Amino acid sequence: MKFFADTAEISDIKELAATGLLDGVTTNPSLIAKSGRDFKELTKEICGIVKGPVSAEVVALDHEGMMREAEILRKIADNVCIKVPMTIDGLKTCKALTNDGSMVNVTLCFSANQALLAAKAGATFVSPFVGRHDDNGFDGMELIGDIRLIYDNYDFRTEILVASVRHGIHVLQAAKIGADVMTAPPAVIKGLVKHVLTDKGIEGFLADWAKTGQSI
Repeated sequence: MKFFADTAEISDIKELAATGLLDGVTTNPSLIAKSGRDFKELTKEICGIVKGPVSAEVVALDHEGMMREAEILRKIADNVCIKVPMTIDGLKTCKALTNDGSMVNVTLCFSANQALLAAKAGATFVSPFVGRHDDNGFDGMELIGDIRLIYDNYDFRTEILVASVRHGIHVLQAAKIGADVMTAPPAVIKGLVKHVLTDKGIEGFLADWAKTGQSI
């Protein structure tokens, strides 16, 4: 499963990229606003750090407006992935852009039927929001399982990009189901390293090593 970082913070992206764990980055208008940076300049900088897809989201709601914005965004770098909303105009834009060779991430997916539509429109990625789904009384991981089944039934090439990931259990469940990608805040990704027994093991080894009086 590919790991994308859901952030616009350059320091976090650089730190994760240095580990070799990072396969891409997702951004959205809220993350850009939080950064306080110019959207296009920030996107270009992120694209220079990671080789994989960097999702940059349009804000227009009509097809013509989305296409105008997408034309600007995809000129920023070759690894820009245009992010469009799960709407009729978003799907229309998705089809036009993918036909023209651009990567497209259809975002704000909350049902398997929506994911089916995204795949039929030729989306590179579909982003089902598991955390927000859970928040509203649904089972986000059941949604991922349904999408995986449908995509496998028809051999769709659209990749399932699990979004709104809140914790390590989401990551584990997504991997067990067979999601292609997960995107999470840097803190969640770095948290996957942590285990109390790992920490205790290191502590014990260092204590025993200190008793030897040696150095490397």
